[in-house]
Amino acid sequence: MGLRIDLHVHTCYSPDSVITLKQLVKYSKKRGLDGVAITDHNTLKGTIRLLTRDIIVVPGIEISTLNGHLLGLNVNTLIPAKLGIEETIQRIHEAGGIAVAPHPSVFYKSPPSRQINSYDAVEVMNASSVPFQLFTRLSKNFAARLALPQTGGSDSHYAPEIGAAYTVVEADPDVDEIANAIKRGATVPKGSGIPWKIRIVRAALGWKRRI
Repeated sequence: MGLRIDLHVHTCYSPDSVITLKQLVKYSKKRGLDGVAITDHNTLKGTIRLLTRDIIVVPGIEISTLNGHLLGLNVNTLIPAKLGIEETIQRIHEAGGIAVAPHPSVFYKSPPSRQINSYDAVEVMNASSVPFQLFTRLSKNFAARLALPQTGGSDSHYAPEIGAAYTVVEADPDVDEIANAIKRGATVPKGSGIPWKIRIVRAALGWKRRI
């Protein structure tokens, strides 16, 4: 049947997210997920501080490279920002992780370089992307051109967004096994775009924080 894992979630340790660790567990279970990857921006604090057996937690990070953003999954070592993307991928591999190209076709999300082929997988479903269907199709074409495994994630920054898109991973419930399964392509991206009602509420919350 496979594990349902949202492979792109930000917690309150990302400067643009309001998801507490308690909310992350609550909404993950509510959405029927088996696990999530915490991929905060340039920090591992959320991963380090979440201690739970209620869901699988894949340690990760979204790194700001000189050539766009990059996801490192199964990474417990902080990877510095502002390195070239090839060096960043090398450091992810040295840390025992896998490098996933997030939202590669979404021009307004700092997509990673499309001029290299050393990624381990491509995020083809990013639930926060608009228009969702268009960018999903373009990202799938990119992954197919490179013959790389495909993943999905919510890219959530607000708890009700968790699980809008996710990945079914054919693996045992072990983080190393999950990473290996992603790398060999034992994945199926699932889900849809974040509903507009949730987007509007999130935007309103952001506006209230600014005034």
